[in-house]
Formats: sequence, C-alpha cells, structure tokens
Amino acid sequence: MMKNMPHPAVQILVWVLLALLVQRLQGITLLVMCIVLLSLALKLFAVQMLSLLRRTRWIVLSLLLIYAYTTPGIALFSQLGMLSPTWEGLSDGTTQLGRLLSVLAGLAILLALLSQAQLISGLYSLMYPLRWLGLSRERFAVRLALTLENAESAMRDTAGDWRTSIGNALKPNTSGASHIEFDVHAFRLIDVLTLLACAALMIGVWR
Repeated sequence: MMKNMPHPAVQILVWVLLALLVQRLQGITLLVMCIVLLSLALKLFAVQMLSLLRRTRWIVLSLLLIYAYTTPGIALFSQLGMLSPTWEGLSDGTTQLGRLLSVLAGLAILLALLSQAQLISGLYSLMYPLRWLGLSRERFAVRLALTLENAESAMRDTAGDWRTSIGNALKPNTSGASHIEFDVHAFRLIDVLTLLACAALMIGVWR
C-alpha cells in the first residue's frame, strides 16, 4: 500500500459514504459528480471501469427502460399513447442511472487502488464489532478470500472455455490453499482526517 494512501478500511468506508451521498444528489450536482467520477475512473483505471460497465450494461439499460415506461407522466411520443415512455420516467431513470454510474465509477477506483489482500484486510478491520457478538471475523475473512480466489479463477477459465469451467466447478475442490495470509494495517492520522472530512460532507448534505 502506498504510504500516502488511507487505510484499506477507510477507502472502503469512503466508497460506502459515496454510495449514500449520491442518493441525495440530483440535477446539475449529480451530473457533475457523475462526469468527474467517470472521467477519473476512465483516465486512471480504464480497464476496471470498462469491465464493470460491460458486466452491468443490461442492468443499466433495464433500469432506464423500467423508469421510462412505468412512471406516470406526459408521453414522450403522444401518437403512441400508453406505449410511449414518459418525460417524467426518463427524468427519473436518468437520475437513477447517474447515481448508479457514480457508484460504479467509485467502485472501479476502489478495486484498482486495493489489491485483493488489501480489500480483505480492510473488510477484516471493519468487521471488528463482530467480536462483541462472539463471531469470528478471521473465519469470515478466510471464507471471503477463498471465494474471491475461486471466483477469479472461474471467470478467467470461463472466458476461455465455459464448458470445461462448468465441469471443473462440479468437481470437489482439492487444490485450495492450506493457509491464507494478509496484512493488518495500523490506522494513521490521514485516516482520521479522511473520515472526519467525509463525515462533515455527509452532515452538510443530509441536513
């Protein structure tokens, strides 16, 4: 992890706060936020951003169509009557689309900044309260690591030969790692300042 980068747990929290923040934005403010995040993601982490857009393209299209055709309002094409999308539906759908794209852009940036080990380390730190409930965050972290490893392998194999990958998925897993290691980073001043800045922004928006 770069010295000047916040703790992995803080970076994950920043993305969560971003997802909450965009739910309050609309109009020009949302448009600017969406453009800035998309531009940053495409410029710095184009591969991750394009991959997320490709995987979610049908969700994005479905979201826009559902809002366009199910929201009551003025017909976009009056000659089509009830078969026409509405202006209000397109407006609401575009707003939701902007929020979704903002969150996806933030996620692409997060996944590009954090390695798999750092992602698991961040989630491990965030799961500290589980100890108060008598639950094992170590066990959760290990299961998450194995799941990510298997998912990455499955997607890579599927891209080359989906028939073979399906057959392999039905076989017992006998090649898993005997143990998993990841670093637990200490929190620093930059982490506290980042969280305080995010908290101040959220309070200002939600007031």
